[in-house]
Amino acid sequence: MKNTDLVFINDLSKLNREISGMTIFPNEKIIYAVNDSGNDNTIFQLDLKGKIKKEIRIPNTTNKDWEDLAYDHENNLYVGDFGNNNNDRKDLMIYKISSISSNPMASEISFELEDQKKFPPKKKERNFDIEAMIYWNDNLYLFSKNRSAKFKGVTKLYKIPARPGKHIAKLISSFETCNDSKDCFVSGAAINSDGTKIVLLTYNKLFVLSDYKGDSFFEGTINKIKLNHYSQKEGICFKNDNTLLITDEGSGKAAGNLYEYSLD
Repeated sequence: MKNTDLVFINDLSKLNREISGMTIFPNEKIIYAVNDSGNDNTIFQLDLKGKIKKEIRIPNTTNKDWEDLAYDHENNLYVGDFGNNNNDRKDLMIYKISSISSNPMASEISFELEDQKKFPPKKKERNFDIEAMIYWNDNLYLFSKNRSAKFKGVTKLYKIPARPGKHIAKLISSFETCNDSKDCFVSGAAINSDGTKIVLLTYNKLFVLSDYKGDSFFEGTINKIKLNHYSQKEGICFKNDNTLLITDEGSGKAAGNLYEYSLD
């Protein structure tokens, strides 16, 4: 796998200046995107140039801190309301959205992290923020964004059944990305359509996971790619099995941008 260039596609609307997660259903040409805390409970449909096609308000949901989107193969979307900057939330939630394009209905997957006992824990133990999620084999997998005072780049991987109800997110493994506290925390994740490749996003890197067995995602091949472009990147999805779409947040009066990256 060789490093290629991150390609600028388009400016995003100011309505999307804080995109925190996005995804695409396989074989569709519509991006679904959400904004994070401070915004309402709207999912945006964008075309592949990042232009807004439709805004969909999701009934019976609240955007406390929406951070990522995932899809299953039955046309359901999953919205992760699990942003936890201060590591003190006890109301972590994933909304399962059905009939997104016609009559959206939301059901709740509430959960707690199995290894969190204090809210918040000591500063050196603050690794309970979540900003990245994928769906695979009837489960949702969450990757932590490490905010610990003694940063070592460790992201933790949790597993939750993709069904409504109250659950314990099981800690199943962890991975040390790198030790730069400015750019080694995981801010987004995506999985390709057949589940053979996962990409973790940071502000200027990608970690590409492949050749894993089951959900031992960190025990296969891991390639680190430096993007040579630093910004607050939080949205990532597969456009196809070898092409990624990436968004960053706006800065000041400027809106965020949509980019493309080829893994070929």
